[in-house]
Amino acid sequence: MKFQLFTQVALKEDMPALRLKEGSIGTIVESYPVTNGRENGYSVEGLILQDTVEVSESQIEAIVISLPQTQIN
Repeated sequence: MKFQLFTQVALKEDMPALRLKEGSIGTIVESYPVTNGRENGYSVEGLILQDTVEVSESQIEAIVISLPQTQIN
């Protein structure tokens, strides 16, 4: 499994059938590991209101959030 549950991800490509654009952001809520040479699959929440979208591993990328450094005086 490349992505862990609750990882925030962005779409790497448009999904016209669902009217989703590259860069749309969601959270992984389920994973479907595959061992027969096919890609792992994931359910992503937040791309469509009150629904999940099934995507393959190559369709998403993790979002890296960097928090600002705080200065200690």
